[in-house]
Amino acid sequence: MMAFRGQRPAQSEEMCDAAAAVVAARQGMEQPLTAVAEAFEELARGMEADGGELRLAPFGDTCALVSVLFSSLGIAFKFAESEYVTKVNDLIGASKEYATLNDILDKDVENDSVKKQGSHSRNLRRVRLGLGLIKALFEQFLATEGGSLYDAATTAYGQVCAPFHSWAIRKAVGAGMYTLPSREQLIMRLNETDCSVQKEMRRYIDASSPIIEYIDNLFLSRNIVLDW
Repeated sequence: MMAFRGQRPAQSEEMCDAAAAVVAARQGMEQPLTAVAEAFEELARGMEADGGELRLAPFGDTCALVSVLFSSLGIAFKFAESEYVTKVNDLIGASKEYATLNDILDKDVENDSVKKQGSHSRNLRRVRLGLGLIKALFEQFLATEGGSLYDAATTAYGQVCAPFHSWAIRKAVGAGMYTLPSREQLIMRLNETDCSVQKEMRRYIDASSPIIEYIDNLFLSRNIVLDW
């Protein structure tokens, strides 16, 4: 396992897996981060098997799992969790009528409602930002050993969501950041260990990246810029 710059050498995967198993056995809980990473890996495999097409039903079901990651961050990310869950639920409902992400975007383009409040395409854009926010937070979390969650979350929010939020929302989010759990508390909430959390975060980053890129390309291929 390659260590990130500034990190102490990582333990072996066998040691990480064993330690994580002990934590899980003691607490008797599932590991939500592991479950999310596995789900996105399966979603990415399914997209590849479908010739690069992303089906809406499994996409919605997989994205729904991410809400637990927002919950683990506490009040600071309540704004993101609430909006994210609402948008994901809309897409899950839309899957009864539309088979793929392409289908909902084609329909909204036809109706000139891509950016309209409440449209499936707008909700898809917001869900994509949610996925990107978690990905960016994990990247920042892994960038330095022992770095604060506050710094990681603040940087991730500034990169992904802040450009699309009003000044009032940015100010509220900034204040909420001070209520974030510590790095150690987050690891405990995710039911991971210091080394297993790194492995699972990397899995999510790797598996979600092609999904995020695919969604961006859906908009860009229709000459819809991503500045909203």
